[in-house]
Amino acid sequence: MSQVTTHILDTTRGRPAAGVSIIMYEKTGTEWIEVASGITDHDGRIKDLLKSDVILPMGTYKMHFAVKAYFTVHGIEAFYPFVDIVFDISSKEHYHIPLLLNPFGYSTYRGS
Repeated sequence: MSQVTTHILDTTRGRPAAGVSIIMYEKTGTEWIEVASGITDHDGRIKDLLKSDVILPMGTYKMHFAVKAYFTVHGIEAFYPFVDIVFDISSKEHYHIPLLLNPFGYSTYRGS
């Protein structure tokens, strides 16, 4: 399993958000360098964002969720065109970054 996984739940529709493009970046100095990307599956998840043997170095990372296209496909006007979640990796353990999403708000937490 990837060291970092994610999923998106559309709380307005009560369903997983499939087809959302996600890019993960590592902060290097003052720049953000892309380390992985993927698209959420039918269950709103990306389970293989990183290869199973990849262990990221400790540091600050960002997941960029391009949600505007998702809402457009469903005919929903939304306030946020994207969501960026910035987090720190401080060990070799698994990190799960969920996103609870609706057209006018979002929340996240450290999952398991």
